[in-house]
Amino acid sequence: MRKGIRQRPTGVGTRRVLYFLCKSFLVISLVATGRGQTPSALYKATGTVAGTAPTGFTLQTDAGTRLTVLVPDNVLLARVAPNETTLKNATRITAGEIAVGDRVLVQGRLADDQKTLVAVRVIDMSKAAIAQAHATESAEWQRGVGGLVSAVDPVTSTLTVTTAGFGGTKKVAVHISKDTILRRYAPASVKFEDATPGTLAQIQPGDQLRARGTRSADGNDFAAQEIVSGSFRNIAGTVSLIDTSQNTISVVDLKTKKPVLVKFTTDTQLRKMDPMMAQMIAFRLKGGAQGGPPSGVGPGGTASTSRPAGFPPSGGGQGGPGGPGSQGGPPGGFGGPRPGGAPDFQRMLSRMPQATLADLKKGDAVMIVASQGTDSGGVTAITLLSGVEPILTASPSASQAVFMAGWNLGGGMPSGEEGTQ
Repeated sequence: MRKGIRQRPTGVGTRRVLYFLCKSFLVISLVATGRGQTPSALYKATGTVAGTAPTGFTLQTDAGTRLTVLVPDNVLLARVAPNETTLKNATRITAGEIAVGDRVLVQGRLADDQKTLVAVRVIDMSKAAIAQAHATESAEWQRGVGGLVSAVDPVTSTLTVTTAGFGGTKKVAVHISKDTILRRYAPASVKFEDATPGTLAQIQPGDQLRARGTRSADGNDFAAQEIVSGSFRNIAGTVSLIDTSQNTISVVDLKTKKPVLVKFTTDTQLRKMDPMMAQMIAFRLKGGAQGGPPSGVGPGGTASTSRPAGFPPSGGGQGGPGGPGSQGGPPGGFGGPRPGGAPDFQRMLSRMPQATLADLKKGDAVMIVASQGTDSGGVTAITLLSGVEPILTASPSASQAVFMAGWNLGGGMPSGEEGTQ
């Protein structure tokens, strides 16, 4: 099973890096002269530098092949920053500055063996610059807004997004301008690199949405710089049948009381929640119900020193007594609001133990994020979380509150928890 849903995005994903490279490379192709061949007659390859040598480098292409790139002395070499779309701020570099892990776009002459490319032009994005841009945009997404779209106003280009946490729901007006980048998740995927350009007309009430941009002082309005959205199905229920040979399970949906066929792929993320964490979340969802806190929860609903695996420290992050980033916990600590107002369930999810289909048992309570699917063909699971019995019995709206808080979509948007390519 996959190690975790990976959103490149975080902001500088593979698709976006290629976009920047191609834009920059196009400029070079248009202004290049005296090379003996027109740009259209040359072979192009994009990918990641897998090795270096005095004569050039080895390129692992995005198409899955490996090329030996030879770099003659007269080759045009330029380096661009990840967010640059022209060569205005590009810098000339030497072949020796190209390093393993850099993203490059090469144009040149392909040898007869189809394995050697004699470069004419090379555009490079350094691995370090991509990582820094990734971290910067990751922080912007974490400070952004996430939740369910409850209303769409095409006249004013405004979306109403409802976020939910343990303390209730909050509505935020997300404003879209002509400069806002809109993206839609691909069917059955919440990988940011799989997202494609979208339009406002595609966003509908019930969609899950994440935005980065600028929040108003009162937190009620948000000017979006970039939005990623998608339509997904949230299923909370109990496992009634498991077929490991077909990689499917049947789940009785608690809402409809009907069985749903759920398919699993190699991209499906499965996690198991620690019992103590489930009890803590259930307690918070019930608002600290009478009878005292569950085991492991101290006075005021704060976690004791002994925490289940993956449980973030309390008191850290913005809004918490520890200050920004304190103790490594998410902003606000567990249950505390991020700047977006909801607990960071994705960060919690990423730290939970991985599971497999064979770990599930009949009668297990699960929460699933899946493709919309069809009644006859079933759905494809994107994320499955087991060990959630206490949460589903905490209150009638418990599962919806958790879903709206964004743990299920967090892996599909830029976040600091995802890996890099």
